[in-house]
Amino acid sequence: MTTTRTDTAPIDVPLRWLDDTDPDLSIGGVTCGVPLAPGAVADAAGLAVVDASGTPVPAQTWPLATWPDGTVKWAGVALGAGEPADGYRVVTGPPTSPAVRVTVTTVDGGIAIDTGACRVILSDHGPDLIRSLRIGDTEAASSGRLISSRQDHPESDVRGRTHAVGHVTGCVVEQDGPLRAVVRVTGVHRDEAGDRAWLPFTVRLVFAAGAATFRLVHSFVWDGDPERDFLSSLGLRFTVPLRAAWHDRHVRLAGADGGFLREAVRGLTGMRRDPGPEVRAAQLDGRATPPPAEWENDVERLSRWIPGWADYSLRQLTANGFTVHKRTAAPRPWIDVAQGTRADGLAYIGDVSGGLAVGLTGFWQSHPTGLDVRSADTDAATLTAWLWSPDAAPMDLRFYHDGLGQEDYTDQLDALEITYEDYEPGFGTAHGIGRTHELTITPFASTPPVTELARLARGTALRPQLAPTPQALHSARVLGDWDLPDRTDPRRAPLEDRLDFLLDFYVGQVDQRSWYGFWNFGDVMHAYDTDRHTWRYDVGGYAWDNSELSPDLWLWTSFLRTGRADVFRLAERMTRHTGDVDVYHAGPWQGLGTRHNVQHWGCSAKQLRISTPAYRRIHHFLTGDEHTRDLMLELRDSDTTFLAIDPTRKVRADAATYRPERRALAVGLGTDWSALAATWLADWEITGNERSRDRLLGTMRDIGALPHGFFTGEALYDLDAGRFDTARERVSVSHLSAVFGLVEVCSELVALIDAGLAEAPGFKEAWLQYCRLYLAAPDDQRAELGVAPSGIHLEQAHSRLAAFAANRLGDDALADRAWRAYFDGGEFMGEEAFQAVRILPPEVLSPVDEARTLSTNDAAQCGLATIQNLALIGGRLPQ
Repeated sequence: MTTTRTDTAPIDVPLRWLDDTDPDLSIGGVTCGVPLAPGAVADAAGLAVVDASGTPVPAQTWPLATWPDGTVKWAGVALGAGEPADGYRVVTGPPTSPAVRVTVTTVDGGIAIDTGACRVILSDHGPDLIRSLRIGDTEAASSGRLISSRQDHPESDVRGRTHAVGHVTGCVVEQDGPLRAVVRVTGVHRDEAGDRAWLPFTVRLVFAAGAATFRLVHSFVWDGDPERDFLSSLGLRFTVPLRAAWHDRHVRLAGADGGFLREAVRGLTGMRRDPGPEVRAAQLDGRATPPPAEWENDVERLSRWIPGWADYSLRQLTANGFTVHKRTAAPRPWIDVAQGTRADGLAYIGDVSGGLAVGLTGFWQSHPTGLDVRSADTDAATLTAWLWSPDAAPMDLRFYHDGLGQEDYTDQLDALEITYEDYEPGFGTAHGIGRTHELTITPFASTPPVTELARLARGTALRPQLAPTPQALHSARVLGDWDLPDRTDPRRAPLEDRLDFLLDFYVGQVDQRSWYGFWNFGDVMHAYDTDRHTWRYDVGGYAWDNSELSPDLWLWTSFLRTGRADVFRLAERMTRHTGDVDVYHAGPWQGLGTRHNVQHWGCSAKQLRISTPAYRRIHHFLTGDEHTRDLMLELRDSDTTFLAIDPTRKVRADAATYRPERRALAVGLGTDWSALAATWLADWEITGNERSRDRLLGTMRDIGALPHGFFTGEALYDLDAGRFDTARERVSVSHLSAVFGLVEVCSELVALIDAGLAEAPGFKEAWLQYCRLYLAAPDDQRAELGVAPSGIHLEQAHSRLAAFAANRLGDDALADRAWRAYFDGGEFMGEEAFQAVRILPPEVLSPVDEARTLSTNDAAQCGLATIQNLALIGGRLPQ
């Protein structure tokens, strides 16, 4: 049973713009989440938004999560297009009725969305994702399709490519206004011959009232055979009708730093004969030129000799270089136009009667990408945004080595000792991983000024985002143990400096080390090689981090307390990457993530500790992002994965006899149960799923009933009942148990118990026992457990467990022990971990900073331990 709270304090949650730049609500409005105390809000419809002056602002609100008593825990808040205020507040009160609404209606064969600024018709089946885009009476584009190609070899040879089109199989309205509408479209790519369907996709289209621009969030699952399926292109293509003469048709391509290529299909500037300044200015501005009869110097008659440029291509094949080419016709050669560094990723084609702009977020960071305009000399041009450029080498997802003869566990464990790579034949497959891209689509009634396109490109590259202030997030007490930065205490200031150093260092490393690319953007590396002055990108398990020791939680918790925009962006990119690329969404390991490796999918350790929703929840609650919600909810049955694969199969003491049995599955109470608990908690609070609630509360009670609680290490799980066998008598400890989200999820669960919102007798006591004894003296451990456990490592990381117990029990001696462990610990850190050293050529390819003894394991766990210790036992911080 849970009790219903009756708090009556008025709601007043301040919202701030994440970035210092001026926000632009015309680019799809804005959506965010706000936390609420238990019992405070029974219905999200009872919330309103006001600006800084207290003036009501039209807003749409809905529940993102609920407390166990049914009241709203997180509310989604959406604003439509309009003039932004400097800040907002979410308050109690009736919503303000909007002047412009977004409407969603069913039409023959699809769904129509009218934002008041544009009208979009989506298909519910067939090859067209978007059937039509209209602005006013003008159809700006039609036949928006997902397209792809593949080949059976990895060479860059366009011959023999099989082309496919994404076919829509389902279309569901998730929100229908009044200020925000969301439609979810699903489908698969089908070959032109119709003999194969693959690359299942989900597309969400997000519309805002009053906005002509809408967002398109595209996610796909790679379900091919790495040995024979080499994806050679993937893109989104529209057909754009053109009605004007060639000289009034306009091509715009975004370059770097806000720059644009401005050209016409038939240019009138730079000719031997000058048509006049008004003609030239109109063409560059995208306005209708004066009638040709008014052109000067006989240019009207001579213009037939000016070639028309039908095709334009921009290619961003690396993070640091793009090229632009154009040609007059398909049989003719490409002419060099320009080269640059990092294109902003937006293209426009249209004329004085209408046109379309498409932008891709993370364009240069997610290379190889591209933008194409084709057939601009006809009445039906095409505009394509390439997520994987057809001019790049085909996507090669084969495992990177031949196995080196590692045929059995003995060899594999021996190899682990040198490269830290957990290899197993057949396990390094990419089948089932995913990837998400975000695009903006904007129809125009006529070619807009280039300044408007530049504004659109900025908003595409850096989406405006509202967030509750750190003070408001802290006072809500909904996301674990942390407090606000405080340098007034001279004891705290050096620790705050260390926290800032770690964040600044990783933000800078992304660009210095070019952690970019289609499959890589969003992740960071695991460990460093001081001899080569590079991260160990090619050394087995030391390469891509894949959430090892919770960098996701470190970054998100750091954002909660600081409000830093750069940290938010880094954490959001990591959420996108680790949730898509590092987790299997199809195939035999669906629901499991992959441990760190040279390739994100390369390690044979497929475990819930990587796929855990503990790494996704904060992003969903702060942004309302539907795809992140999907990533968490698709795991609700992930306990079944223990039937498919034993995560400790290579090292368990009873490997000779243990076989997965449905009613007695060995489940670790650390990395395994923490992921299950985070999954069940997310499902319960987001959907109200009673099955997840019962499994969460039931296993909590069972842990409390085990003779040694969390020190049991591993319990036997009945998959059908969703419960542990409580009769298991054993003591086992792993230093990894608490460093993949267990601390954070237990903190939230204990808070629910303390608030009277959850009943799990014995659970809180079992967790406090684990927190008290992990770093205790061996004699104290033997006194309670009968044995002093081995495997006590990562003392600094575990200092936060002692801090939690010290805080809850009021134990100053335990708090002092926690701080000693904190300052004495750190896996390999030392002072050099907090000192950036600049390394210059010729020692390296280009200048870089290194922190010689720093690893991502240490950065993440030191960051979390510092934050949580300051919050829990900051008053006992030694001089």
